[in-house]
Amino acid sequence: MSQFVDECGLNVRGGDGGAGCVSFRRETFVPRGGLDGGNGGKGGDVWLVADRNVASLLAFRDHPHRRATSGVHGKGKKQHGAAGEDLVVAVPEGTVVKDRDEETIADLVRHGDRWLAAEGGRGGRGNASFLSNRRRAPTFAEQGEEGEERWLRLELKLAADVALVGFPNVGKSTLISRISAAKPKIADYPFTTLEPNLGVVRTDEGFELVVADIPGLIEGAHEGRGLGHRFLRHIERARALLVLCDLAMADGTTPEAQERVLVRELASYRPELAERPRLVIGSRADLEGLVGPAHPNFSGRRVSAVTGLGLPQLIGDLVRLVDQARRAEPVPEAYIVHRPDSEGFRVVQAEDGAWVVEGRAAERAVALSDLTNLEALDYARQRLETLGVNRALLRAGAREGDRVRIGRLELEYAED
Repeated sequence: MSQFVDECGLNVRGGDGGAGCVSFRRETFVPRGGLDGGNGGKGGDVWLVADRNVASLLAFRDHPHRRATSGVHGKGKKQHGAAGEDLVVAVPEGTVVKDRDEETIADLVRHGDRWLAAEGGRGGRGNASFLSNRRRAPTFAEQGEEGEERWLRLELKLAADVALVGFPNVGKSTLISRISAAKPKIADYPFTTLEPNLGVVRTDEGFELVVADIPGLIEGAHEGRGLGHRFLRHIERARALLVLCDLAMADGTTPEAQERVLVRELASYRPELAERPRLVIGSRADLEGLVGPAHPNFSGRRVSAVTGLGLPQLIGDLVRLVDQARRAEPVPEAYIVHRPDSEGFRVVQAEDGAWVVEGRAAERAVALSDLTNLEALDYARQRLETLGVNRALLRAGAREGDRVRIGRLELEYAED
């Protein structure tokens, strides 16, 4: 089974907030000890963090759920509950995070880039927090919020210095195995390479560059033919392209025709790829003229990964190309979409005809420990009235006797 996974689903959930406590101080020689119910702890957050030591998204393929720990409930003697621990989820550098609508919401490019994937719920307040001139001894507390939960789509885009681009079975895997320590699968049939392979090329002068062996492209790859978009995205972040044109095509296709098709496919997928620095070479030079016709007019460097022809010169060309690309490249930055918290609420009508009040503030107003308690009901009514929920329901068209849902609570609407 393949150990390289470059796309997967991920379910993240923040920890639930702890519930507030209803407690009164009862102690010898301390008459009217007062309220001492503590607050619940905040639930832990889920963070995605780019880690250079993680190579793929394999860890999420069979186990896509990640959940942070919940906050601890408050206790008497004004003991506040401990907050839940944040969960840090390591992902490879170059991971793109998308929502269920396929909209990109984060791009974790460099080691240490982090993004808040799911926020933990706030802890509920204990009865001591509801003390006021009007409520001298409140007998209710607040429940903790549920943690945020959502499904995400993760896609990995490899960040290499050079991407090998060519038709299937033109010697890309053999080449990377000769110029680096990578050991990809090599065989004499198309699409032998079914997943990207990375190799590190080191020169005697200490210069290092990373080469990515991308599965072969065919005409129509930008439309999904062959392995299509699945691996074209790994070329996006390469600083330079090494285009391999087969000098021993059995059908006689010329290197120039191969280059035109490959560049056209790259441009159709992402126009800027056609402008990326590239080096064009003729591969399998040891078979030129033996398989298919010779190509005396080809002006690029001829190499053979089998015999070693032209490999030292090719490495020198790549070093110069990558060095220039690195100098011209701006420092990459993480891409994150910031969305401000919504402090308001909205009223919508569900399919069953009930009115649904959506919004954090409104849901918090009714998230109390005991709504059969008259004090708690009075507090909830005041909070909803202050927020303007009653007016909003009236404007939306609610009538006497209609069902109203706020969070998990269902009420019956009554006009004042």
